[in-house]
Amino acid sequence: MDGVSDAGHPHPDEPHHHDVGGKLNWLRAGVLGANDGIVSTAGLVVGVAGATTDRTALLLAGIAGLVAGALSMAGGEYVSVSTQRDTERALLRLERQELRTMPDEEERELAGIYERKGLSRKLAAEVARELTARDPLRAHAEAELQIDPDQLTSPWQAAAASMVSFTVGALLPLLAITLTPLPVRVLATAGAVAVALGITGWVSARLGNAAPTRAAVRNVGVGALTMSVTYVVGLLSGTAVG
Repeated sequence: MDGVSDAGHPHPDEPHHHDVGGKLNWLRAGVLGANDGIVSTAGLVVGVAGATTDRTALLLAGIAGLVAGALSMAGGEYVSVSTQRDTERALLRLERQELRTMPDEEERELAGIYERKGLSRKLAAEVARELTARDPLRAHAEAELQIDPDQLTSPWQAAAASMVSFTVGALLPLLAITLTPLPVRVLATAGAVAVALGITGWVSARLGNAAPTRAAVRNVGVGALTMSVTYVVGLLSGTAVG
């Protein structure tokens, strides 16, 4: 059978569920980061385009927004994931202490977890005993805390992923607003942003097992509202300054 060895164990080349779930989470975070870059930068450059037709001003505003947004996303993700990692480490320290000071109670607790999942009391106790004998911390951390002790979240990876994805998303409206001719500048940017937001909304919904069409339409609607409001604000500001 594909993915299973002759001994009935998973094939070594087959990805484990935890690994797949982790990759999907990273992909989802990347898509959402790109989406934030598209919406925020599009709102900024379209707003500036409502106030001025100067291409240099648009470019400088877009670059400033891209850099500020990417750094903000990276910093926020680093702080958030660092807090999560600290919490995971604290929980693992507590679990080690409990395994050291009251191993019998911890084994019974683990057996209770598997019994609640549907195993018979005898089988649950046997599974808990064997898992505890092999690697007690891993067995208890995964069953009780849903934490893999060897794969704690990395704040640096999260920060880098957020920065890169935001930058990639922000480049689309920035390039669209600065490289297209003046008469169609705003419309071309709005069209490119709508397509990109439709794609990111669809992909994020598929990754989350949600309705993709509804998510795509909602995503495009939010982007359109953002650009409309900022463009009107830019027009009013440009008129007031003029």
